[in-house]
Amino acid sequence: MEDEVDRLVAAWRRERPDLDVEPLEVLSRVSRLARHLDRARRLAFAEHQLEPWEFDVLTALRRAGTPYQLSPGQLLTQTLVTSGTMTNRIDRLAKKGLVERLPDPSDRRGVLVRLTPEGQDRADEALAGLLEQERAILAELSRTERTELAALLRQLTAPFDNIPG
Repeated sequence: MEDEVDRLVAAWRRERPDLDVEPLEVLSRVSRLARHLDRARRLAFAEHQLEPWEFDVLTALRRAGTPYQLSPGQLLTQTLVTSGTMTNRIDRLAKKGLVERLPDPSDRRGVLVRLTPEGQDRADEALAGLLEQERAILAELSRTERTELAALLRQLTAPFDNIPG
């Protein structure tokens, strides 16, 4: 079965036979798949009245386990945004009743961000919707192929995810 990347690569090979365009065969597909995944994620989150960034913060708290709370600094590390952006996000989620700020008992100047019961429900429902969308995207692959693809992609992403600092 031919896809858009096959057509793109063939055109470049015709127009620029002097270049090795092989990387496009993998990375253009990864890029196109990322766009499709982004659309599927937005759809899954919209069904639960969440933006992607809201899902990221809520699920970071949900993954933390009981009592579903983290410091703003821990949330920064998990979501890769600036402290000003995180403050704004926490404010917006608190206004929606999805998180609450609590004093940090181990640091009088610090705060903890805790998932509310409504925030937990919304995160759980959106995750279930996301997984349904993602299963549909992967439906053409067997379990063995999905396992192999995950391992290959891990080889590409691990060096980026393990850069110190």
